[in-house]
Formats: sequence, C-alpha cells, structure tokens
Amino acid sequence: MDYRGGLEFRLDEGIGARARIGLVVLATDQTIEHEWRHIFAGLEGVALYESRMWNEVRVTPETLAALEKDIPAAVRVLVPVLPLSVIAFGCTSGAVVLGEERIAARVHEVRPGVPVTTPIGGALAAFRALGVRRLAVLTPYSRAVNEVVRRYLEARGLEIPVFGSFEEEDDGKVARIDPASIEAAVLELGRDRRAEAVFVSCTSLRLVAGLCALEDRLDKPVTSSNHAMAWHALRLAGIEDRLARFGRLFTRPLPVG
Repeated sequence: MDYRGGLEFRLDEGIGARARIGLVVLATDQTIEHEWRHIFAGLEGVALYESRMWNEVRVTPETLAALEKDIPAAVRVLVPVLPLSVIAFGCTSGAVVLGEERIAARVHEVRPGVPVTTPIGGALAAFRALGVRRLAVLTPYSRAVNEVVRRYLEARGLEIPVFGSFEEEDDGKVARIDPASIEAAVLELGRDRRAEAVFVSCTSLRLVAGLCALEDRLDKPVTSSNHAMAWHALRLAGIEDRLARFGRLFTRPLPVG
C-alpha cells in the first residue's frame, strides 16, 4: 500500500455557509422534520441540524411541563463544534405551557446568545407579518390543553372567533391524522367570516404540502406550527428568500418590533 498522509486541504464554510439552524424535536414527533426538509430543500447554503428529546406520548399540561428539564441536554448535542444562527424548539403546546421566555433561558444555558424560536413564537411573528388578529384555530389537543392555548393567544391581543379540535391526546395518533381530515377541518373553520386567517397548532399535524391550495380556496392566509416556525427561523437567521410556493407568509419579511 502506498499510504500518503498529511495531504493538503482547505476549509470552507461547510453546508451552512448562509445559515445553520438547530432544531429540537420531540421523541414522538413524526412530522416536523419531513415538512422542514421539504421547505429547506431548495435553499442553498442553509443547513438544518436536529436533535431529539424525550417526551411522554400523552399530551397533557403535566407532561408538557415535564419537558423543561431535558431541553439543555437536547441543545447540547446540536453540532457543538459550530456556531448556530438560530435554535428552534419543536413543540407548540409545550412552548405555551412553559412559556417562550423559559424555553429560551434553558437553551441559553448551553448556547448563550443564539436566537431562539418556538412554534407559538413563530406563529405570533407570522400573524404580525400577515397583519391579522382574528384567527380560526385548529388543534389536535384535549380540552385542557386547548384552554391553555386559547388563553395564551388571547393574552397577546389575538381574537379567536372559532376554535376546532380533534381532541386526541396520543401524539403517536396525531401524526397519523390524514391530510384530508386536516384540510377539511381547515376549510370548515376558515370559512367563518369572522376569521382573517387560520392557524393549525401542533408540529405533528401535516399541512405544508396542501397549504397553498387551502389559501386559494379560502382567500385568506393559512399557517401551521411547522410552517410558521420554519419561516421565523429562516428570517431570524437572516435568510430573506421569498418562497411563494409555500404560501403568503413566505413572501413576507420579519416584522419590525
């Protein structure tokens, strides 16, 4: 064998030359990575790195509150050898129960100074970017979790004239609710004239593939946990690409203030 060591090489910025985005995914989630990869696929120089954290299958206020302790460990394994542009925490109801500020604090224990987004934080920014305040909301959650979500949104100045839910606590089943069922529910709720937009809450629900068609049928904005947080993460990372194929939100810049 003719072994040749010490060959010359050069370093570049790697696959994340424009932005490196870290995503913390719940152990039971079957959807968010699939939808984010679909959105990120055509973005040259934008890298997505993921880690998973333990969660209970049943989604209740108590099991959501228990997520907090494992956030730092999940963040610690997100490519520690590289700086990240933003870190996203992938649980809508968990972010509502814990609060965005608490999640950011736990992330910053490991990666101080990195911008943090959550599905609910991304959604709130999305509503501002779209200029909407009156929402039709669809969730898969139990009534107890739905009440927490409703109060969280209303406390931030939003109105919810219509709220629908599949009322399924098992996160493994939520991820298998078929797109036709989700789209039918979005259309039912979104046709309410009092609603200016539709928000589908839960990273396990599949919506991105059919979102543009729903916006066309309703003639109003539609977004979801995965959709809004992906947009927010990109904008926080300085990626301003207009991606009209993913709906109205992806043509909008990050709102000021």
